[in-house]
Amino acid sequence: MALRRELLLFAAGGLLGLLIDAGIVQCLVSFGHWNPYPARLVSFLSAATVTWCWNRCHTFAARDSGHGLAMEWLHWMGLMAAGAVVNYAVFVLALWLWPGLRAWPALPAAAGAAMAAGVNFLSARLLLFRRARSAL
Repeated sequence: MALRRELLLFAAGGLLGLLIDAGIVQCLVSFGHWNPYPARLVSFLSAATVTWCWNRCHTFAARDSGHGLAMEWLHWMGLMAAGAVVNYAVFVLALWLWPGLRAWPALPAAAGAAMAAGVNFLSARLLLFRRARSAL
């Protein structure tokens, strides 16, 4: 039952992260006239920080990383790097295959996020938040 709850909460946090990721990349491209590639890096780092907050407070609230906040965030970002590689590769591939998507970078950002979700959940649960939180 705990795994199911964690999966649902992780998905909710992922949706929140996707909204932030896609919203920022779309705004930077549409209104700031940024190139979609560096815009995606900014949007991804923002979204990854928000999902870390969500997941530590909700998804993995009953688990402990054994780190202070700053170190936990750094560990989270390091672990999310594997998902980020998958995420960004799908994003770049989609833009390469369908150049018309350059005007709508939120769409390939969503595709990348969907592909990376499994990698991110497993690394967060098995490598960072792997211990039950002790009752103090």
